[in-house]
Amino acid sequence: MRVLVVTAVPAERDAVTAVAGPPPREVRLPGGTLLHRVRPGDADGPVLDVLAAGVGPAAAAAGAATALTAAAVTGEPYELVVAAGIAGGFAPRAALGGVVVSDTIVAPDLGAQSSDGGFLSLDELGFGVIEHRVPERLARAVAEATGGVRGAVLTVTSATGTAERAAELTARHPDAVAEGMEGFGVAEAAVAHRVPVVELRAVSNAVGPRDRGAWRIGAALTALTGAFRRLSPVLEPEVLT
Repeated sequence: MRVLVVTAVPAERDAVTAVAGPPPREVRLPGGTLLHRVRPGDADGPVLDVLAAGVGPAAAAAGAATALTAAAVTGEPYELVVAAGIAGGFAPRAALGGVVVSDTIVAPDLGAQSSDGGFLSLDELGFGVIEHRVPERLARAVAEATGGVRGAVLTVTSATGTAERAAELTARHPDAVAEGMEGFGVAEAAVAHRVPVVELRAVSNAVGPRDRGAWRIGAALTALTGAFRRLSPVLEPEVLT
């Protein structure tokens, strides 16, 4: 089984590839996109191509689309895409050092302010969609394997820094468990290629007022490695529908 894993930065990529014993094999795609390829477990286990695509949904979409297209052209398409990394978690649902798994991947900022000070989402405006739903069986399998908390994972372009903004997001998306900055871009590319997609993140900080002293980035990266170590043995085509 071939799986494309898209992270933002090299530290997240390296946390994922740490599940394998041998060093990853570098695979360079047209345009310079660099994949780190590993095969956790035995020879029958999944192949993970891990890409550090850059920060934000645009970079994530471009990187994911490049990798998906290259795989399709060579006749070895991916069967699953995973948006992965660390994230801010919405307390109390997502604890520091814990893992979250997307039921839906949501772009809460896509839309327009209304004249009364409210917000109209892109789908309410009739211009597109703001969320991609993960197949139930896939979300359940990933959550059960990793011990992750399921819910909506929000893709923001500016990380939340106030209690007011956190409250606004949870009011509009009460099932939110975390926010990141790449998931919706990855999902857009995956959906365009008709490949199942799920978001898997480890929580490094609480969504709300920025307190860098409370961030647990190292612990979150360790948790991310552990999540992929538990996930890899259950990645089978049967869980994708």
